[in-house]
Amino acid sequence: MIKTRFAPSPTGVLHVGGARTALFCWLYSKKMKGKFVLRIEDTDLERSTPESVQAILDAMQWLDLDYDEGPYYQTQRFARYQQAIRQLVEQGDAYHCECSRERLDSLREQQMAAKEKPRYDGRCRDMGLKPGAGKSMVVRFRNPEQGVVSFKDHVKGEVNVDNRELDDLIIERSDGSPTYNLSVVVDDMEMDITHVLRGDDHVNNTSRQVNILRALNAPVPEYAHVPMILGDDGKRLSKRHGAVGVMEYFEAGYLPAALLNYLVRLGWSHGDQEIFTRDEMIELFTLDGLNKSASSFNTDKLNWINQQHMMSAPLGDIVSLVKQRLDRLGISHSGALDFASVVDLYRQRVSTINELVDSILYFFQDFAEYDAKAAAKAFKPTALQPLQRLSARFAALDNWSAADIHAVIEAITVELDVGMGKVGQPLRVAVTGGSFSPPIDQTVELLGRERCLTRLERAIAHVSAE
Repeated sequence: MIKTRFAPSPTGVLHVGGARTALFCWLYSKKMKGKFVLRIEDTDLERSTPESVQAILDAMQWLDLDYDEGPYYQTQRFARYQQAIRQLVEQGDAYHCECSRERLDSLREQQMAAKEKPRYDGRCRDMGLKPGAGKSMVVRFRNPEQGVVSFKDHVKGEVNVDNRELDDLIIERSDGSPTYNLSVVVDDMEMDITHVLRGDDHVNNTSRQVNILRALNAPVPEYAHVPMILGDDGKRLSKRHGAVGVMEYFEAGYLPAALLNYLVRLGWSHGDQEIFTRDEMIELFTLDGLNKSASSFNTDKLNWINQQHMMSAPLGDIVSLVKQRLDRLGISHSGALDFASVVDLYRQRVSTINELVDSILYFFQDFAEYDAKAAAKAFKPTALQPLQRLSARFAALDNWSAADIHAVIEAITVELDVGMGKVGQPLRVAVTGGSFSPPIDQTVELLGRERCLTRLERAIAHVSAE
């Protein structure tokens, strides 16, 4: 059975790079009808926090990347790691080392001065040291000195590393805690992980992990090391490029389906297709489709994809998200307003839920002031007569519908012998407070007669006072 795992370290929020890795692992397990494991690699006791663990779990839940097993926590498995370390020592595949930090620092300085690759020189390799009272020791893996370590990578192809390039890495610290490379190997072995998909910043660890797996007589998974995500400037994605924590995109009003759609295209492709449903991603995803070069994060592209998903999502889902956001802002949305029609009118014109909410606030509360630029352009003295006629005609209108409202606007343009903009734009600014809205006849209909007339009187007073 195919089995993948996502194994974040809880030293901060889940970033988009990690979310993309989780998505690839999840997609492959779903595609192959296998299992997806969530493993929290919290062995860095100084930097790991419960808050970071919860942030990861919240992000996975929001993205709806459901896992079949887990979450497993490495801190709850120390006894098993130490058992594996003892096995390696007893087999002669690991040894105790007493080299001090000072000696190792000095060795590193000498090697760098000689333009050599910094590495442990194996001083304690054959000393047969034993742990004892008062002795501060680490345990090192005895890396093979000859031959080549090879592994299959679905992105990079066959990878071969000369064992002479690898030194004897530490697998147990002096305090008895296991290191990353040992813990990962034991977990992948015992959890029957068949495919490891992760960022290519891990590729240098893989050859070391393969040697430890073989020393433990464990099968070697297949690997796929995906290139990093870069910012628009070609540098590694970081906070300076904007929101990079997954839940920041939730706060900004993006849809999880859209973020996943965008992330899957950052490192994988299926022809020229840009928009994918979850089912399509599962059906079409292959490891062979993973890109070999780095991708650049582009917020404009994300916004476009989010807009496409907002337009195609069930209207009720978007309405629910808009109401949730209004509730968080403390804005009442009860009443006779045709809420769904308002949302449907605007969702084709905005990129996020937050933009949609900001655009329709004037339906639920009076605005304190007009947009300065819009008012300066629309509320010239010549706007007074159109506004007065609109107010009078709307008050007398028998049927409050977009069609009848449009007929009134059109009739006034004919009477005054002016273009539609000379009537429609002052009306738009009067009732919305700004220059942006869907067709003004539909907007006025949804706003309602009473609120529309009140705002027209306010605009008339504003223009008269100029």
